[in-house]
Order: sequence, then structure tokens, then C-alpha cells
Amino acid sequence: MNIEQLHEHDIALKSATVAYQQTIDYLYAFAPMFQQVGSTAYKEGMENSYAIDAHLGYPHTKYKTIHVAGTNGKGSVSHLLASVLQEAGYKVGLYTSPHLLDFRERIRVNGQPVSKAFVVDFVAKEKVFFESIRPSFFELTTGMAFAYFAEKQVDVAVIEVGLGGRLDCTNVITPVLSIITNISLDHTNLLGNTVEAIAREKAGIIKPDVPVVIGEADNPAVKQVFMDAARHCGLDPQSSEKGITFAEEIAGQARNDDSEYPNLVNELKGYAQEKNTTTVLCALCVIAGLTRNPQYHFTIPDKAVYAGFSRVIENTGLMGRWQIIQKNPTIIFDTGHNVGGMQYNVRQLQALKAEKLHIVFGMVNDKDVSAVLALLPKEAIYYFTQASIPRALSADLLAKQASKFGLIGNPYSSVPEALGAASLAASEKDIIFVGGSTFVVADALATLDCHSRAGRNPHKIIHN
Repeated sequence: MNIEQLHEHDIALKSATVAYQQTIDYLYAFAPMFQQVGSTAYKEGMENSYAIDAHLGYPHTKYKTIHVAGTNGKGSVSHLLASVLQEAGYKVGLYTSPHLLDFRERIRVNGQPVSKAFVVDFVAKEKVFFESIRPSFFELTTGMAFAYFAEKQVDVAVIEVGLGGRLDCTNVITPVLSIITNISLDHTNLLGNTVEAIAREKAGIIKPDVPVVIGEADNPAVKQVFMDAARHCGLDPQSSEKGITFAEEIAGQARNDDSEYPNLVNELKGYAQEKNTTTVLCALCVIAGLTRNPQYHFTIPDKAVYAGFSRVIENTGLMGRWQIIQKNPTIIFDTGHNVGGMQYNVRQLQALKAEKLHIVFGMVNDKDVSAVLALLPKEAIYYFTQASIPRALSADLLAKQASKFGLIGNPYSSVPEALGAASLAASEKDIIFVGGSTFVVADALATLDCHSRAGRNPHKIIHN
């Protein structure tokens, strides 16, 4: 390119970036995100989902889908499955939520985010229709994802449920496999205040003639909910094909023999990944065995499994799952945000035996704050903070509640301020853990990303 061509290219790039940002701003204003405003963004019922699906020409019917629900782990399971299928040679769509840095993280094909041009063009083309039915943000973006995967002619799309299952707008699909990772108390104001009630909502993705894998169901009442739902759909519990399979039971049998995948290395290092790994391996076994209908069959060589697990971050762009940002001091980000997730994080932090443990911590206001605070280690130094979203629980209020549980620390009005204080106080042998909320991690990543783009050491900048 000559100088004039480079100048024109630069102008076109800036113009595209402006158009994309204007489109995203429009989407946020037109249909506020659940992650920003909480339950007011949730629309119960499937009417809009079916209307959007019909309007777009049922795009999800043009490729195979795998549906993933659950309280914790569904994001990791979705990314691991997508990574393995990609390594097996398939063109793989991946739809997950929420995003951490950029909206486009939600919609990927073989790890690459949806193009800015597609987002801009899709919204411009469908704007009049969407304004006529007023969908939620998630309903709109689900339609966008399904349309994008059809345009890109993917072989298979891994679709993560947004909330619940039965009334989730992703539930318009008829997948080749449904997966429910686990059940614990979360979003109780929308899904029910018992694990059985939440399980019934999650079980809503179970469909006739579609095999189901359940990652964890150690509560007998929860297991019974899934078995009843399966039988209602004509599925045979404990059948690996067109039935329901409990991954934990399969894993228990496998531990008595040699592992099917010895020395399998998962790039995701959190303790929670042990059960996620079991769930994914069980799911791969099921989809590789769907031989009654050849169109559903997947060929997954062992080398694809090993490569998919060891390269999941590279293949999918996944962030915030026990993500080690730096060493000396060690800085760890993790998006675990409820009792089920924090149990693993606390156990793993205690196993690391840091000289001093610094915890940058914030939560949103619709979680069971007291139950999470009761789990946290009392010997840590806390930096209570709040993410830059309306749902964030104020740092002052969080610090007051935490003091009742013997957790000592100061409040900070922003995540960058809290992370900066922790970084300044920590010695090389200390550990800084950042978590409590997906959005605390998002703000921390955004801070580091901004400094990285500026070509500066993020932690030196944070100290200032």
C-alpha cells in the first residue's frame, strides 16, 4: 500500500469502529442487558423467541447444535466442547454469555468473534422488526448468533443457556445433545428458591429423542427431577444413546479402571474443572456414539480431545476461569460468583499457602451475599469494591456485611482502585485474588487491557 491507500484504509477502519460502537450503544439503550440491570431485563415466555426465529427463517435448523445449561460450569463446558470439536476438524459456532470486554465474545466461529460488520449490518437490517416486538437484549442477540452461524455455515454450534432453561430463548433449538452441568441456588428470584425448583427449570431443555448428560446430581431430589423429565420425554435413564446419562456415575466406574484419556491436561486450572472435565468427556462419548442417525454422528479422534483441552483458551478466547495474570506476586482472576463457585475458589486459594493473601472482592446486589461471605477465608486482607454496573453492591455496604463474618478490609469505589491498592501492598510471595462477580473480573481485565494497549506495564500504572 502507498501512503494514500494506507490513509484511506485507516479512515475506513475508524469509520467501521465508530459504526460498531454506535450499534452497541443502540442495543444497550434499546434492550438493556441482564448483566447491567438484572431481573428487569428478563422477559418471561417464549413468544418473542419464536417470533424472531420465524422471522429469521429458523437459522438454527441449518446446523447441528449442542445445548448446555446449569448453575455453574456451563461456560467452561461449552468452551471445552467447542475446542475439542474444532480440533476434530469441525467448523464450530459458540454462543455464550456474558461477555467480559467486548460484546463480540458472545458469538464466535472457531474461536473468532463475530465481525463488527455483521453486528452493524444485522441490527440495521432487523431494526424495524425488533422495534415492533421489543425483545430483551438476550432474545435479540440469540437471534443474531443463530443467524451468524447459518451465514458462516458452521457444522455444529455449542449454545449456552442464558438463564434457567425451560423459558430461555435458546430453548427454541432441537439439539443433538443436551447437557446440564449442575444445580445450586442462584437467580432464586427468577428460578425458584429450592434446588428442586431450579432443577425443573434447567430440565426444561430436555427433549424427546435427544440424549442428555447430567454433570452433577448428587442431591437425590434433583436427580429425581431429571429422571422424571427424561421419562416424560420418552428417554431411558442410564442409556448413552437417546437417553439420560449421569456423568458422575460414569466417572466413578472409570476410576476403577485405567482412564480413557490418561494424562489429559486441561488448560483451565481451577479445581472446578475436574467435574467439568468429567462432564465434557461423557458428552463427547455420547455424541461420538450417535450412530442410529448418521447425520448426528461426530468423529472425534483422541488427539482432538487432548488438543482441545490443552488449547481451550487459545481456541476459544475464554477468560476469567482461574486465570493467572502474573507471577511475583501471583494475581488470579476468577468469575465464580455464588456459593457453588466460591467453594472451589476458597479451597484452591487455601491450598496455595501464600505468604499473604489479598482478595479484591465485589458482588452484585441480587446474589446471596451472606452465604458467600461465610465461605471466605478470615486470614486474608480484603479490598472490597464494586463493578461499574448498576447491579453492583456498594463497596461500603459489602465491607459492613463482611465485617460481621470477621473479614477485614477497606472499601474502594472502583475495581481499578482496589486492584491498585492490592498490587501496591503485595510482596512478591503474596497472592492477589480478584473475584466475587463476573463484572469485577471484567473491570479488572478492562483496566489491564487499556494499559496493555498503551504499551505500559499495567501494574505500574495501577500503582499511580
